[in-house]
Amino acid sequence: MKVLLIGVGGVGEAIALIAEHRDPGAQWLEQMVLADYDLSRALEVQEKLIEGERFSAEQVDAGNQKSVRALVSKYNPDLTMNGCDPRFNTTLFDAAYETGCNYMDMAMSLSEPHQDNPYRECHVKLSDYQLDRHRQWQEKELLALVGSGVEPGMSDVFARYAEKHFFDEIEEIGIRDGNNFAVEGYDIAFGFSIWTTIEECLNPPVVWEKDRGWYTTEPFSEPEIFTLPHGIGDVEMVNVEHEEVLLIPRYIDKGLKRVTFKFGLGDDFVQALKYLQALNLDRKDLSVEIGGATITPRDFLAKVAPDPARIGHLITGKTCAGTWVKGIKNGMERQIYLYQVADNQECMEKIGSQAVVAQTAFNPVIMMELLARGIWEGTGVCGPEAFDSDPFVALMQDYGFPGGLMEMDSEYQRDAELNKFTQPPT
Repeated sequence: MKVLLIGVGGVGEAIALIAEHRDPGAQWLEQMVLADYDLSRALEVQEKLIEGERFSAEQVDAGNQKSVRALVSKYNPDLTMNGCDPRFNTTLFDAAYETGCNYMDMAMSLSEPHQDNPYRECHVKLSDYQLDRHRQWQEKELLALVGSGVEPGMSDVFARYAEKHFFDEIEEIGIRDGNNFAVEGYDIAFGFSIWTTIEECLNPPVVWEKDRGWYTTEPFSEPEIFTLPHGIGDVEMVNVEHEEVLLIPRYIDKGLKRVTFKFGLGDDFVQALKYLQALNLDRKDLSVEIGGATITPRDFLAKVAPDPARIGHLITGKTCAGTWVKGIKNGMERQIYLYQVADNQECMEKIGSQAVVAQTAFNPVIMMELLARGIWEGTGVCGPEAFDSDPFVALMQDYGFPGGLMEMDSEYQRDAELNKFTQPPT
């Protein structure tokens, strides 16, 4: 497989490093082109790789479809991998389609809130632009595998895995993500893309219910305490806009009644986001002139805040991403949490990337391998739920990011937490 990776920030760099480590003999990854608006950044990442010739560097403007199409035509890749933040999704998605190239991203096309009733009704939902073009991609016999990161991505695979192996009926699925990070020298720091974090945290969160469909709520709504494994402990989580809520109900049934996404932001971070919003520093639709240059407040903030890709050595603690499922098995009520825990120090030692970045990056590499080996096949615009979850879960251990299963309070309760799972229980 030949891959054109557009965007080599923290996650893009980790994708390249993980891919090279996983496939040093080029058994399934023939070539990966590292493309970025900043050529020096692409060259910096290339220098960290042993096989420089297999990982070439190029300059590209991800917001310019002509620039992207020219690069796709130059290398004729089997897959265009979008490593940029989601504001570039439609450009890269369309460029891949127009050039006849398969496509993958980790976050989907952006939403547009309802103008009159933003905290009750959806308008343009996350993923609408892409999923509405499913038939066009099918007719062209191309695949767009969307939402391939950790959340969405691994969390969606876990939802499919739970449906297949652990439940006869499913009532509710909720993605639950939190951490116990501390960042030396910073009271407030972003653990992931600053631009994307602001987008998903301050937009109206979306919820799905079988009898109501998709609807929105106010940011940071429905707080709950969720206990995370591996010593992370109790974390308050709140509703956040995220793609799983748009994907899971399209693929999973068994009586499913409700889907949510909640994230443990912490009181200080929530308050900081509210201050940014009050000062219009979250705005992406307002341009201001500074020193002769025009920039949006959000882009300015992303420039001056601590870069998540550069503060990994200052972070201590663990992050946990996972999928909570409630339902019935063998006539008994059951709740489980399928998860992956990444320790920041271990991630820094293994691949030189902080935990959130590393935890995001290994998933698309697994999916690339499954596609390259012909284990996952398909056409159209598809979420990870469209494919068999077992091969993905089996590879997590090999990649050094094993999954875990925690039985929760229910009639099906077991005595102990299972630290790893690679095969379903007999």
